[in-house]
Amino acid sequence: MDKKVIETSEAPKAVGSYSQAVRVNNMLYISGQIGINPNTNELVDGIEQQANQVMKNLQNILKSEGLDFSSVIKTEIFLENIDDFHKIDK
Repeated sequence: MDKKVIETSEAPKAVGSYSQAVRVNNMLYISGQIGINPNTNELVDGIEQQANQVMKNLQNILKSEGLDFSSVIKTEIFLENIDDFHKIDK
């Protein structure tokens, strides 16, 4: 088994024993992301901006491994308030 821990400065640093992502053989497993701007290390304001920042973070982790969203086979979004779904769905 070929295992590689992934780290890029273009996404928020992992806290504790977590990693941004791990590549095992030809599969990339990306850790859960929240809307933290990696340049300021602060959570951005607003649910729509947070969702946008999460997507940027994911994109940058994928890019660090030469991948893009067309390589993604599964993702999950967890919301504190289901009424916000329409805001991030767009």
